[in-house]
Amino acid sequence: MQKPIYLDCHATTPVDKRVLEAMLPFFGAKFGNAASRTHRFGWEAEKAVDLARQRVAALAGATAHEIVFTSGATESDNLAIKGAMEAYRSRGNHIVTMATEHQAVLDPIRRLVRSGVEASILAPGGDGLLDLELLRAAIRPDTVLVSIMYANNEIGVVQPIREIGAICRRRGALFHCDAAQAFGQIPTGVNGDAIDLMSVSAHKMYGPKGVGALYVRGREPRVELRPQMDGGGHESGLRSGTLNVPGIVGFGEACAIAATEMAEEAARVGALRDLMKLRLESALERTAVNGSMELRLPGNLNMSFAGVDAEALLAGLPDVALSTGAACSSATAEPSHVLRALGLGEEVARSSVRFGLGRFTTEEEVEYAAARVIETVRRLRALAPA
Repeated sequence: MQKPIYLDCHATTPVDKRVLEAMLPFFGAKFGNAASRTHRFGWEAEKAVDLARQRVAALAGATAHEIVFTSGATESDNLAIKGAMEAYRSRGNHIVTMATEHQAVLDPIRRLVRSGVEASILAPGGDGLLDLELLRAAIRPDTVLVSIMYANNEIGVVQPIREIGAICRRRGALFHCDAAQAFGQIPTGVNGDAIDLMSVSAHKMYGPKGVGALYVRGREPRVELRPQMDGGGHESGLRSGTLNVPGIVGFGEACAIAATEMAEEAARVGALRDLMKLRLESALERTAVNGSMELRLPGNLNMSFAGVDAEALLAGLPDVALSTGAACSSATAEPSHVLRALGLGEEVARSSVRFGLGRFTTEEEVEYAAARVIETVRRLRALAPA
């Protein structure tokens, strides 16, 4: 067992060796630009991109022409939200989202609000789930877009996406879903879920960083977007810029692996997550799981340890890589906006730790990490028994 042990797979995942092997030739002899249509180097790159596009589409339940490659889910979120609101300005000026969304969704919406767009930001229940009646009441005749994430990046709660999609479809609002945490971990079908726009990222599913995609529905209805990056008309005019061919190849390979191994992997990782929970709860009092355990990503466990500052806990665990929340917010001193939206007090929010188990996590690592957390929590509580 190598240390430190990595249990922060919601921040990023290690690149699968099979993914790396698929990418390596495109850093060397196969270095062509996929937009170069006059010679073999460009054709070779274009063929590789086409295959990757088909693989991403297959995992999403989409068709290849509906996949737009981007630099990651953050860019995909921005293109979906800003692009839809601009393209459908004549239809309305209202957007609906949740308070527990990733900042890649909340920040673009805040920018739109400053320019005059109206936004309804819905609070979750104490379990992290969206109240569907609340959603129905929030959608108005001028609602252009509803943006609800598939699975939360901090508490792992999986929303009732199919029901949300059906409500949006009946009410005539486009449905955007940030599926960065869910894609490749659990089944995500854009047609069955009535998703119109879906953001995904390679590095959350054992692919490389710096590449992602946006699914854009091509029919029934055909979704229009206003490009957010101009210059060359790449990706059907929606996202200009030279394609990251090695990254896209790696993304495609990661999707192909997930398509065949996802179900078995989810069962194994879920069992390890449950083992971690059992060990912590049986040894420590005053612990609580944040968010629904029934509707949750297999590898996620978010727990609070009363009387313990989470930052102090992590500082006492240099041999175990954990986090207190989203990687993009780890530098802030503020408690998690997700946990606060669940109605948890600041003290509880500051005592919460996120465990992210993944493809390469072993039972030996779970047992070791659980023992180290138990030991450190007891020590910190002894120092401050109140």
